[in-house]
Amino acid sequence: MGEITIAAKVTHVPTMLLSEQPGNLQGCRQPAIDGHRELGRRAREAGVDTVIVLDTHWLVNAGFHINSNESFEGVYTSHEFPHFIQNLNYKHKGNPALGDAIAKRATEKGVHTLSHQVPTLDLEYGTLVPLQFMDPEGHFKVVSIAAWCTVHSLKDSRVLGEAIAEAIRESDSKVMLLASGSLSHKIWENELYAENNGTFTISREFNRQVDLRVMDLWEQGEYATFLKMLPEYAQLCAGEGGMHDTAMLFGALGWDQYKGKAEVITPYFPSSGTGQTNVQFHL
Repeated sequence: MGEITIAAKVTHVPTMLLSEQPGNLQGCRQPAIDGHRELGRRAREAGVDTVIVLDTHWLVNAGFHINSNESFEGVYTSHEFPHFIQNLNYKHKGNPALGDAIAKRATEKGVHTLSHQVPTLDLEYGTLVPLQFMDPEGHFKVVSIAAWCTVHSLKDSRVLGEAIAEAIRESDSKVMLLASGSLSHKIWENELYAENNGTFTISREFNRQVDLRVMDLWEQGEYATFLKMLPEYAQLCAGEGGMHDTAMLFGALGWDQYKGKAEVITPYFPSSGTGQTNVQFHL
């Protein structure tokens, strides 16, 4: 019988990669990197064999989709931020059986989901950046689930999360489940970026205040209150990928019945106008 052993909401800002390179940004994201490495350490200590990433950089326009390839290997340069992520080498094993099982269970529950084993279907950086620091040696198997869902309801994403948990329980996998995306996600307008030191600031004070309130609710265990505000939060604060990763995560955790402790691994920080953190939800 499988289980979700580690669950977390995590950042994937590309400046984490620049933080480890010589230059003006060296060291700038060390707390975020340390948070990722700590989650990786905890996962290995807990016997995790598979990481499922709910990736808000994988955009889909119809249905739900899972990248269930047998293996992943390549060199990645971001189309969005080619000046931030260039020639990133990656090599990871996959878990096709678990990806297929999630898609089957979600579809049975009324949420049409496709699992793909297509060698040319690459990973996006919402998956690759966390793995770069959590699993640099490729210890874990990887399943990536699209969570930038343009025409989907948060209700269906919740059901997909439930299907993820059910399929894991029916497997023999010990899983780390990562919702890879920001809190608020209103990136600075291009003409305002430089004058506002955009790399290190939030674009809207309203968004910062709501982000901090959300983290307070998590730390206080007020998950039901948070989930009631999730649709408006995602809309008014431009939640990354519509915050479908967060709906999937809480669906897997049991939605408003989840009673575990939220532990802030990396304190809140702004990046390019957005709000970021690493938070583990204990099980």
